[in-house]
Amino acid sequence: MASSNHCCVQDSSTETDKLLSSMASYGSQDPHSDGRSRPSGVLTSEAHRQQVEAEEEEDLRRKLKYFFMSPCDKYHAKGRKPFKLGLQLLKIITVTVQLVLFGLSNQMVVTFKEQNTEAFKHLFLKNYQTHGPHAIYTQTELYSHIQYAIEQYLALPQISVNRYAYVSGVGVNGSALSLCQRYYRNGTIDPLNDTFYIDPYVITDCIGIDPLPGNDTYKNFTLKFYKLINVTIDFQLKSINIQTIINNEIPDCYTFAITILLDNRAHSGRVQISLHNQASIKECKDPNVSGHAENYARKFFDVLVATVCLLSLLLCGRSIFRGILLQHEYVQFFKHRHGRHVSWGDRMEFINGWYILLIISDLFTIIGSFIKIGIESKNLSSYDVCAILLGTSTLLVWVGVIRYLSFFQKYNILIVTLRAAFPNVIRFCLCAAAIYLGYCFCGWIVLGPYHTKFRSLSMVSECLFSLINGDDMFVTFAEMEDSGTLVWIFSQVYLYTFISLFIYMVLSLFIALITGAYDTIMAQTKEQTCVTDMHAFIAECADTPSSGKFRGPEGTSCSFMCCCD
Repeated sequence: MASSNHCCVQDSSTETDKLLSSMASYGSQDPHSDGRSRPSGVLTSEAHRQQVEAEEEEDLRRKLKYFFMSPCDKYHAKGRKPFKLGLQLLKIITVTVQLVLFGLSNQMVVTFKEQNTEAFKHLFLKNYQTHGPHAIYTQTELYSHIQYAIEQYLALPQISVNRYAYVSGVGVNGSALSLCQRYYRNGTIDPLNDTFYIDPYVITDCIGIDPLPGNDTYKNFTLKFYKLINVTIDFQLKSINIQTIINNEIPDCYTFAITILLDNRAHSGRVQISLHNQASIKECKDPNVSGHAENYARKFFDVLVATVCLLSLLLCGRSIFRGILLQHEYVQFFKHRHGRHVSWGDRMEFINGWYILLIISDLFTIIGSFIKIGIESKNLSSYDVCAILLGTSTLLVWVGVIRYLSFFQKYNILIVTLRAAFPNVIRFCLCAAAIYLGYCFCGWIVLGPYHTKFRSLSMVSECLFSLINGDDMFVTFAEMEDSGTLVWIFSQVYLYTFISLFIYMVLSLFIALITGAYDTIMAQTKEQTCVTDMHAFIAECADTPSSGKFRGPEGTSCSFMCCCD
C-alpha cells in the first residue's frame, strides 16, 4: 500500500485537469506496448507502472474514505478545524434569533389589523354580533343599515376611541366615500305566473359623499330591489400604530381600504352583510419620537445573518462541486481500470442532499433578510412573504441538524428508516389518495348543500383529514340531522365506511410500512448484509483517521476555503 508519498505521481497537471482529461486509461500506461517479450529495462518500467497504478488506486480509495467521513473524523484525519460545522451552528442561532425578533414585530402588525377590522365592524355595521353571519330581511332594514354606516362614518372623529383621518379623492368624482348599487339593466319577475325576463347586463350606479356638515344626499338614494345584485360602501381611513415603540421601532402609518358589502345576488329574501378591510403600510412623514434615535442594531444583525448564510451557501456549493469531481474520478477509474459502469445509486452517494437543503435554506434566509431590512426601513410592507421565507428557512435549518446526529449510529435510525420506507410510503399514498379524492368529490356533491363542512372541496378535504385523526366526529354526524331522510341515510353510510376504511385499514397499513422498514433496518444492522460496490471498494482502505496518511504534502499552507471541510 502507498505511504505518505502517494501524491508524488509524475504527472504535473492539477487534480481537476487529470479528472477532465481524455486519456485512454486511468493510470500511466506504455502506449507502445505490443505484448512481445521485453528487455529488463522494459520490465522495470512495467513494474514501476504497476506501482504507480496501485498508488493511484489507494489514493482514490483514501480520498473516497475521507469524503464520507464525519467532521470529527476529518479533523483527526487532516487536523483542519471543522469551520463549516461551526458555521452551521452559528447560523442556527442567528437565524432563530432573527425569526423570533421578526415574529414579535409581525405579531403586532397582524394584531393591529385584526383589532381595527373588528372595531370597524362594530362602528359601521348596525346591531353587529361577533358570532354568526350578519343579515337583514326587509327593505326598511336595508335602508336603515346603509344610512347607519354613512352616519357613523361622518361622525367618526366624535365617536371613535382611536384617531382616524379621512382620505379624500378616492371615491366617485373625487369624493371620500362611494355608495354604489349594482343591478340588472332590465328585469321583470312574476312568480304568480311563473314568468321572468332578465337582461344580464349589470349597471353600476354610484354617488359620492364627503365628510362635510349637513351632507345628507345619501338619504335620497333609491334602491331597485327587484333587480338589485348588491350595495357597496367604499372609503379609506388613515391611522398610526404607535405600539411598535414597545419594540424600539418607529411607528407605522396605515391606510385602511374598507368595503361594506350588502349582498343580494341570491335573491333569496336574505341580504348578507360583510365588511372587508385591506390594510397597507407606508412610511410616516417626519417621524418624531421623544428620546428615540435611529436604531441600526437590527439592520446590522440582519446583514450579519445574510452574510453568514451567504458564506454557508458558498461552502455547501463548493462541497457539492467537489463531490461531483470526485464522482467523475471514481467513475473514470472503474470504467478504464475494471471496464465496469458505476450504478446510479453509487453515483448519487456523492450528491449530498443535506447540502442542497442547506443551500435552499440559505437562499430563503438571504432573500427574507433583505425583505426584513426593507420592512424595517418602511420601504416594504411584505410581512407575509417575509414570514414565509424566514419560517421555511428556519424549518430547514433545524431539520438539517439531523445530519450531524446521523453521524452517531444510535441517532441515525430515524433517517435510515425514513429513507428505506420512503419508496413504499409514496406508492401507498398514491393508492390511498385515489380513494381519498373519491370520497372528497362524493361528499362535496351530496353533502355540501346540507353540511357546512362540505361546502367546498378544500373544506371537505380538511373535514375528512380531521376524521382520520379522530377529531370532531360527533359534531360531523350531528350536523346531518337536519337533512332529508335519503341524504341522512347516505351520510351515515358515507361517514361510517370512510372512517372504518381509513382508520382501521389505511392508517394501520401505513404504520405497518414504517414498522416493517424499521425492523428491516435493525436486522441489517445486526447482520451487515447489503454492501454496495463503492463501499466495498472503500472498505479495503484500512487507514484510520488518526493514522496521519490523510494529511497532504501541503502541510499547514492552505486557504480559509480549503480549511472549511
